[in-house]
Amino acid sequence: MSKFNAFMKANKVVKDNVKRVATTSIVDENGNSPEWEFRHISTKENKALREKNVKEVPIPGKFGAFRQKIDGESYVLDMIVASTVVPNLYDAELQDSYGVKTPEDLLMAMIDNPGEYDDLAAFVQKFNGYNKGLDEKIEEAKN
Repeated sequence: MSKFNAFMKANKVVKDNVKRVATTSIVDENGNSPEWEFRHISTKENKALREKNVKEVPIPGKFGAFRQKIDGESYVLDMIVASTVVPNLYDAELQDSYGVKTPEDLLMAMIDNPGEYDDLAAFVQKFNGYNKGLDEKIEEAKN
């Protein structure tokens, strides 16, 4: 028996997808809001999302000096898109029905209630292992 037996892939817990209503503004023929399905994103996927949303910003008072800053709003939007299984936000027919061409724009068009969007953003972050939302972490870091 290997000293690493407990760490073998066969012992890794599979994370199930979850379903929840993301918005009440979309209803089926019976007036019920359909459930959306979400999956966990991997650490590797998350790293790519973070890197995609890092921007170079000038440091005030230091000519030509820059620092990296993550665009938290875009990062969370990308995390929601990456986690969404149903509906398929990449579906051209669904995008066309809303007059948009990207999954990010489709998500924003489908969930156009700011409170519902914020609730979904908090849910997806917690679902993917963040105990606190990104905004809360930023505020903590400032203090």
